Amino acid sequence: MTGPSGVGIGWRPEIAGFVAELPGLRFVEVVAESVHAELPPGLAELRARGVTVVPHGVRLSLGGAEPVDPARVAHLARVAELVEAPLVSEHIAFVRAGGLEAGHLLPLPRSREAVAAVVANVRRAQAELPVPLALEPIAALFDWPDDELDEADFLTEILDATGATLLLDVANVHANARNRGGDPLALLDRLPLDRVAYVHVAGGAERGGFYHDTHTDPVPPEVLDLVGALCARRRPPALLLERDGHYPPAPALRAELDALAAASGYPVVT
Repeated sequence: MTGPSGVGIGWRPEIAGFVAELPGLRFVEVVAESVHAELPPGLAELRARGVTVVPHGVRLSLGGAEPVDPARVAHLARVAELVEAPLVSEHIAFVRAGGLEAGHLLPLPRSREAVAAVVANVRRAQAELPVPLALEPIAALFDWPDDELDEADFLTEILDATGATLLLDVANVHANARNRGGDPLALLDRLPLDRVAYVHVAGGAERGGFYHDTHTDPVPPEVLDLVGALCARRRPPALLLERDGHYPPAPALRAELDALAAASGYPVVT
């Protein structure tokens, strides 16, 4: 199966009917931990239509100091085989430590020690996965005081050491620039854009002086502008709209997909 291409959307049970009716849809992403022994009916029907499905993990904790849990890797591998995925994706983050589950994706210090931990866990996962792995940097509200690397160097060292591809979330790039005071375009100019497997686009909101990557709000114009800037530098193979709650009426979702197509130059899927 070929990799993801064009404009896609995150598949969720709450919007399965909407997604099923998108005539030009070529790929979706599904949260791997939400898939069990059998595919949900709506997702199985998309696969039967030839729509590419990419499993997206949220609980491997690739950035944890402890070795990645083999059972969680095995589950991600099973889901990849179930949907005949061309690749899987996960986050450069940690979600557990000392047996405690945080329930959230937590940022790593950009240190040499953290690079080594991520690389070790990514290699452990890659050894058991049947398809390539794409890594997604997360949105964070703060930097750790013991950072040794900037964002671009941190990501590039991990990708170089593992051979993984990059799942670039432009909403996270926007959020981090707003919250940390960086320049999102300067980051794009230093990332290995030739290694981007696909791109996430999502909405967020300002709260308490911080920009929160909520996935429950509309995509702001600044993020769409960043999509255009990215595509002007090097257009990625695929872009995906993420929504994880407070789903708007179908016309609003179609408008967001159309805006993503317009910003990227890919055909509309609506």
